[in-house]
Amino acid sequence: MENNERREARKAPGKAAPDASALVSDDLKWMQHALALAVHAETEGEVPVGAVIVRDDGMIAEGWNQPVMSHDPTAHAEVMALRAAGLAEKNYRLPNTTLYVTLEPCVMCAGAIIHARVNRVVYGAADPRVGAAGSAFSLLGSDQFNHRVRVEGGMLESECSGLLRRFFKARR
Repeated sequence: MENNERREARKAPGKAAPDASALVSDDLKWMQHALALAVHAETEGEVPVGAVIVRDDGMIAEGWNQPVMSHDPTAHAEVMALRAAGLAEKNYRLPNTTLYVTLEPCVMCAGAIIHARVNRVVYGAADPRVGAAGSAFSLLGSDQFNHRVRVEGGMLESECSGLLRRFFKARR
C-alpha cells in the first residue's frame, strides 16, 4: 500500500469524501486563481505562470514566476508558493495539500514538490520539452522516490497554454 493510501485509510471514520462534482468545481476555482497569478507575472515581465497551494479548500500560499525580477533561477511559481506555504505552516512538509499550477512543473519544481510531500498536483498546460509530470519526464509519480504525487493535467489547458503562446509570440 502506498503512503497516500495508508494516510487515507487512517482518516477518521465518518468523514465523507467530497463528491466528484465538488472536487472539479474546487479544482476549477483554484486553477482560475493560479491563472490570475500567471497574468500578474506577465504584467511584471515574467513568463506567465502562477501557482496556488490548498488544503481542505483553504489557500495556504500562492506564487508566480519571479526569476527575472529577483535574479533567481529558482524563483519559479511553484517554488515561490512552496516557500510561502512552508513559512505559513512553519513546516517544510506540506502533507494533504494540492498544488495548482498553470504550467506542468519542471524537474527542479518536481523535486521540490516531492520533498515537500505535496499530495496532488493539478496543472493546466503540458510542457513537452521539460515537463516532469509525464510529458518529458515522469518524476512526480516515480517509484524511485519515497513519495508519489498524484497528477492531473489539462485543467483550463487552452487558457493556460494560450496565455503562454501570446506571451512568447509578443517577445519574438
